[in-house]
Amino acid sequence: MPRVRARPDKLPSAFADLVRLLPPQAIHDEIGYSNTQEMIDRLTSLPRLTTGQAEYLETLTILFEAYETEHERIDTRKLSPLDMLRFLLESNGMSGSDLGRLLGTRELGPKILNGSRQLSKAHIRRLADRFRVDAGLFL
Repeated sequence: MPRVRARPDKLPSAFADLVRLLPPQAIHDEIGYSNTQEMIDRLTSLPRLTTGQAEYLETLTILFEAYETEHERIDTRKLSPLDMLRFLLESNGMSGSDLGRLLGTRELGPKILNGSRQLSKAHIRRLADRFRVDAGLFL
């Protein structure tokens, strides 16, 4: 599958139109993985999703996660919860301030990353939802 660069202009709002742009299909190689990741990134950067965009995002996410489960496994047994959080932030291009905003207060993120504050149960749930990982990674 050739590399498809998504244009920076507005994404279609209808599911069928998005399918024409990048048909959802099983991911078999790095190019398909990269194309799918780029589209997911574009969709998740939108302030609001239409119903069609949300359904399309869910479809791509299922395909993306299936590929990652099979090909991109990370051995997390040697990572502390804080190391795992740092890895997820870096992988998603997020800073300590971004973490804080996700958790409710911009100043909270750096404090958690430097070890002066602990994650609460609510924080762990929010992180697990945001990064689509098991909450046990942060315990």
